Amino acid sequence: MAEAFKELANTINQCPDGEEARLELAAFSRACSLVSPLFRCLGIAFKFAELDYVNKVDDLAEASKSILTLPVMMDGDIEANCVRRAGSHTRNLLRVKRGIDMVKVLFEHILSSEGNSLKDPASKAYAQVFAPYHGWAIRKAVGAGMYALPTRAQLLNKLNEDETSARIQMQNYISSAGPVVMHIDQLFINRQLGIDW
Repeated sequence: MAEAFKELANTINQCPDGEEARLELAAFSRACSLVSPLFRCLGIAFKFAELDYVNKVDDLAEASKSILTLPVMMDGDIEANCVRRAGSHTRNLLRVKRGIDMVKVLFEHILSSEGNSLKDPASKAYAQVFAPYHGWAIRKAVGAGMYALPTRAQLLNKLNEDETSARIQMQNYISSAGPVVMHIDQLFINRQLGIDW
């Protein structure tokens, strides 16, 4: 997962200043699909995120069969006047970007926290990334589900990582997912689409 995002970040970083990176939709959706198992490992608290995320990544993967890059995909939705419509590729991209960001923020909180509980890191990450876009009922369900999170040790075991390797992989993901999230935000901002919807 970290390696796939590192490749995306390298593509973005190699783009000359002032030029928009031509991030390939196929490579992006492939990298995003590697995040899905992590949501699954987090259990019921993130079941909604897993289902929503997987569906939207699948849509982007399907779109990549006929659309080469993220900018071309977004420009097509703008021309078709369907950017904010449920199911549009651009709307799905925004939701997938939040999933990538959620995992990044979760890893940041895990790395900066002590103990075996994931409740505090997961609660903080959810509050920061997803909660502003969710209604009361979803926020309440997620809050209740936080008590069913695996422990840190259980999560690492499910991911076949030990403490040392997990720390390295999380840090690698954080440093490569950050530029990808910022790049996607910039794609939306450059097209005056906003990112808070």
